Amino acid sequence: MQQLSVLNSWNIDDILDDLNLYGFALIDDAYPLDYLHAVAGECIENLQRFRDAAIQNGVVSKIRSDHILWINDQLPIAHQHILTLEQFSQQLNRAFFLGIKDVEAHFACYNAGEFYALHRDNPQQKNDRVISVVFYLHPDWQDDWGGELRLQDKHGNWHIIAPKTNRIALFQSDLLHEVLLAKQQRLSITAWLRNNNPILN
Repeated sequence: MQQLSVLNSWNIDDILDDLNLYGFALIDDAYPLDYLHAVAGECIENLQRFRDAAIQNGVVSKIRSDHILWINDQLPIAHQHILTLEQFSQQLNRAFFLGIKDVEAHFACYNAGEFYALHRDNPQQKNDRVISVVFYLHPDWQDDWGGELRLQDKHGNWHIIAPKTNRIALFQSDLLHEVLLAKQQRLSITAWLRNNNPILN
């Protein structure tokens, strides 16, 4: 698949300003619709391969009930999103000296009744996750379908972020957040930009 080139359509200055001021930012209409449809199709075609995210090393977690599939170059359409995030990481490194070195990502499916309770992606900086990125893939979303991202910004204020189709939400991985109960199937790619350095403060 041809390399995507979307960064010139993103308002990078606004994204960096919002990350600096609040610890999170939104990108609406992130990708061309043909790419959105292609990556959503790849996600749906592979749903039978998803595993229960609540089960890790045989232990069942009670804070989440979603299903995931890790992305590699064997999922070439989704992998284009990872390559885009690698390019975007260079902008973050220049702006904030974050030293981001790699990107990890998985598809996520929240079926009706599924959720992810309050947590941090980098609790007490115990892993290398610096920035978390959620890209919403589902073809449509209505306000009463739930599945919102509830996020506490760096000043302690809470925000409800709707999982709008073709939206990217990105935020500091140490911020407290949750995914509210979904009432319809909610599809996304969750990614983490990783380094070995302290994150924004």
